[in-house]
Amino acid sequence: MSEQRVVVVTGASRGIGRAIAVQMAAPDTHVIVNYNSSPEAANETVSLARGRGGAATAMGFDVADPEAVKVAFDQIVETHGRIDVLVNNAGIAKDNLLALMKPAEWDVVMATNLKGAFLCSQAVVRPMMRRRFGRIVNVTSVVAATGNPGQCNYSAAKAGIIGLTKSLAREIVSRKITVNAVAPGYIETDMTAALPAKAREALLAQIPAGRPGAPEEVAAAVAFLASDAAGYITGQVIHVNGGMFMA
Repeated sequence: MSEQRVVVVTGASRGIGRAIAVQMAAPDTHVIVNYNSSPEAANETVSLARGRGGAATAMGFDVADPEAVKVAFDQIVETHGRIDVLVNNAGIAKDNLLALMKPAEWDVVMATNLKGAFLCSQAVVRPMMRRRFGRIVNVTSVVAATGNPGQCNYSAAKAGIIGLTKSLAREIVSRKITVNAVAPGYIETDMTAALPAKAREALLAQIPAGRPGAPEEVAAAVAFLASDAAGYITGQVIHVNGGMFMA
């Protein structure tokens, strides 16, 4: 069994996922950088993680594909003998008004954002239970709490992640495994950079902090929940949004 802590971050080729993978990197840690369609970007994340003195490996698989998830996590456990931390970050957006939304736009967002978190969590639960230790951190969104026009599919999937987080936390806390969620607000990423200027201004007007967040600020919250110091925190949602939503 590896002496290094093994951390799996899904959707880690760029944006928030990349920041999380880099934040989690350390000399005593091996970070598995999951990607679906961007091997070059994933390898950049690997290089950044290794730059912090840790080991890192890119692993391509679709989190919405049950067989691909099973094969990938079986391989991780076979290679390293353990999985200490899972960060369910992989997500996509297919925005549209509900009246115009195609069933395929609903299905693909649900499959990646919610089913993917279910499949990956299911894949790590048994290895974590055997070792009586584990941290699962799910990345949800401020829109899970507030809603957002044109994002019924995305908001519903992210709200589902909160329900998954709370229920799974109750199921496995007795095995010293915690399950928490981090809900980013308006964060500067490729996804938000594509928004029209008026949409960006409207979002900023809702943020008491008066600025967008950085991916590294989300990563810091994830890293804390994945740490030994957070062992008595489970079933919680940490909002990282500059005051945009206050629970």
